[in-house]
Amino acid sequence: MDRRTMGDGARVPHREASPTTLPLRLPRLALGCMGFGSSAWRPWVLDEPAALEVLARALEAGVTFFDTANVYSTGRSELVLGRMLRAAQARERVLVATKLFFPVGAGEAGLSRRNVLESCDASLRRLGLERIDLLQIHCYDEATPVEETLQALDELVRAGKVAHLGASNVRAWQLAKLNFTARAQGWAPFETVQVHYNLLYREEERELLPFCVDQGIAVLPWSPLARGRLARPTAPLATSRAAADDVADTLYGPPTDPILGALAALSTELGVAPAQLALAWTWTRPAVAAPVVGATSLRHVEEALAASRLDLPAGVFEPLERAYTPRPLADLPKTARNQTVLQPMEPSPGAPA
Repeated sequence: MDRRTMGDGARVPHREASPTTLPLRLPRLALGCMGFGSSAWRPWVLDEPAALEVLARALEAGVTFFDTANVYSTGRSELVLGRMLRAAQARERVLVATKLFFPVGAGEAGLSRRNVLESCDASLRRLGLERIDLLQIHCYDEATPVEETLQALDELVRAGKVAHLGASNVRAWQLAKLNFTARAQGWAPFETVQVHYNLLYREEERELLPFCVDQGIAVLPWSPLARGRLARPTAPLATSRAAADDVADTLYGPPTDPILGALAALSTELGVAPAQLALAWTWTRPAVAAPVVGATSLRHVEEALAASRLDLPAGVFEPLERAYTPRPLADLPKTARNQTVLQPMEPSPGAPA
């Protein structure tokens, strides 16, 4: 992969663009917006007033890439993000990404043509946008032919509703099937992939990351701080989110991994916060363009931005890599036990688009 595709302002190689399609240029990090919307959905999520404040201050601090999904807070994350962007008049200087697959309230799930088209239109309404910069499938749909999904996504690109496509939570063979089919049919391919990847979970180095390097697909690691465990290696369960987050236990097990101790020791040695070190490590990995960093406070945002400015050689992280023990491949849990499905919300009539 052309290393010029990494980092701030990076250009992602992709299909020959139409005259109205610009190359996808990725900032060095993305702000994950699952934590913004409604605490009734999950208890650690910020309600709208606090969410708007953190989002606005993140924008002021220099964040220009915002990643959300239609399912987050049953649509409310998209609504809050859209309101912040309109209030700040920031549309032209940010990259907005969202995802589809899971039902919003009692809606349809999967990647059928109908759900792809309807989900995209609903996200556009909630975000108050005419175009989504990066539309991602949230996971692979074994029940729908890939041709049906890909043709629907291509329709959205050709209609100008979507600029670029990405995938999330897919295996290497699934991404290969999707993109090789798209290439054969002349449809828009996936230019990015969100992948579960951090110091505690590196199993995608087996196949997916090498495939992305070979194919010029930009990797966007989600949960680069292992749902906060890498930010607090000496007290990984010290926050209210950690206490309520059953998904973290599913993914990582008890918080006794030796990498946590190695990270704490390296943090003390270098005088750099553990969260910054864990994030800085991701930029040393092949194909990684922009980790998706979740945040529920300005401090989280500031730490992520500080990490993006670090320039540490890959060799610094050798003690952390040496401490890693391979794990079984883990899929994203489809639901969290502590998640409440809310009634869907739509923009108020007359709200500015």
